[in-house]
Amino acid sequence: VLKAAQLTFEEGVAFPIFLGTKEKIEKIALENGIDILDMPVIDPKNDNTHDKRMQFGELFFAKRERKGYNSYEAKKIMKDRNYFGCMMVETGEADAMISGLSKNYPDTIRPALQVIGKESNTEKVAGMYIMMTKKGPLFLADTTVNFNPTAEELADIALLVAKEVRNFGITPNIAFLSYSNFGSSNSAEAKLVARAREIVKQKEPTLVADGEMQANVAFNKEILKDSYPFSELVDKDVNVLIFPNLESGNV
Repeated sequence: VLKAAQLTFEEGVAFPIFLGTKEKIEKIALENGIDILDMPVIDPKNDNTHDKRMQFGELFFAKRERKGYNSYEAKKIMKDRNYFGCMMVETGEADAMISGLSKNYPDTIRPALQVIGKESNTEKVAGMYIMMTKKGPLFLADTTVNFNPTAEELADIALLVAKEVRNFGITPNIAFLSYSNFGSSNSAEAKLVARAREIVKQKEPTLVADGEMQANVAFNKEILKDSYPFSELVDKDVNVLIFPNLESGNV
């Protein structure tokens, strides 16, 4: 993590802010020859951050006062780096937070949902993985949150991913994955994926998205062109995979 932070700082990609024990972080950096002198280290548990914790705690309490937190708990929880970091993002003191290396997923995403929340027009929260390949980045979803999404939820997930892919300056070409190819199976699972694709096309007709289809078909241009010439993905480089459920996304 420290090495990555050094590289992003040196290349002008980002200005890292470390959250944790200053002595511990500096010791790791020194032992590994990593220069972090120009990057701030903030310890949410330190007395120096007391005033900031109180400020963040009051803001958090205003959000969660009728959702299980009292005033004391709201301030105390700001000693947790995930909550403190999310509040830095919420107040504009940071643009993003990277976490999860030493905590399990629910404990990482919960503070983000409680502190920052969703966009006002967004129904679902989803997780997207980026796999770097020789042919460029591949975006995978949902890989972390929704166990068995409905067709409507799967469509929302695809639209969320498409938006993020565009934020990278990349045009999304989406394959909705299944064990079925364009109606080859009449099962409820296959129909759900096909329906999700229909909903996406209704909401964003210009978005290149097709399925339901098997992953090997999505990546084989010859099979796609010969067997399914009607597909929007013919001669396209698929860069987004939408999985029908959490299990398949992780397998």
